[in-house]
Amino acid sequence: MTAEKQAPPPRMMGEVRKDRIAQMVRKTGFMSSVDLAGHFGVSEMTVRRDLRELEERGDLRRTHGGAILGDGGLPEPVPAPAFSEPRTRNAGAKAQIARRALTLTRPSEVVALDVGTTVLELARLMVGDARRRIFTNNLRIAALETRAEVYMLGGRMRPAAMSLVGPVAMEQAGKLWFDTVFLGVAAISEEGIFDLCIEDAEMKRTFAARAGRCVVLADSSKFGLPALVQVAALKQVDTLVTDAAPEAPLASALAAAGVEVIVA
Repeated sequence: MTAEKQAPPPRMMGEVRKDRIAQMVRKTGFMSSVDLAGHFGVSEMTVRRDLRELEERGDLRRTHGGAILGDGGLPEPVPAPAFSEPRTRNAGAKAQIARRALTLTRPSEVVALDVGTTVLELARLMVGDARRRIFTNNLRIAALETRAEVYMLGGRMRPAAMSLVGPVAMEQAGKLWFDTVFLGVAAISEEGIFDLCIEDAEMKRTFAARAGRCVVLADSSKFGLPALVQVAALKQVDTLVTDAAPEAPLASALAAAGVEVIVA
């Protein structure tokens, strides 16, 4: 008669869980404490303890709400594509979205424009109007030949996206109020809108919090994709301008959150 198989002791289970957490962060670049707790069926307090020990080992770096890749011998994150690559991808759809988005704002309004290829296309349509006031952390927008009033937020430059980010830029944006903010995103799903860069995502959150209306510009290739960091839940978005109607379950989630969907 064979001996009944026994479960591994709690300490061993904890080590297996920590190894698995490190693998998941290595694979995705970021995992939230909430998601990890749900995945392993443990409390968030247990997850936070695991993350603290993994950070002490150099396997990852804790951040607000979860953990990101650290320096402890882990592979570097895959770099984001050069700005010119996403700009040329789906260029026709982006231009179409930008033209439709322009009709959502009056020249007398104060608008905020963040970093993003579709947002840049919208800026090209706006800057020829001397009545417009635009606030941005996007250096490419600031470099456009313009008749509009364009105000730059100061901060640390992120060369890959030509954006200004960090505490200084966020503090400046936090003292302003915008009629409308137009945001570009890397992905949109039932959980919300997402971006690839933590610092750019922080600026997007600040812009959205200081605007009377939040408009997301995203072509349909962004639907349902995973991305590194969540910017906001769908309920914080007022309008989505896109090139094709979302399919279920995203369409249902957008309707439940009260998001107006405009197909350009």
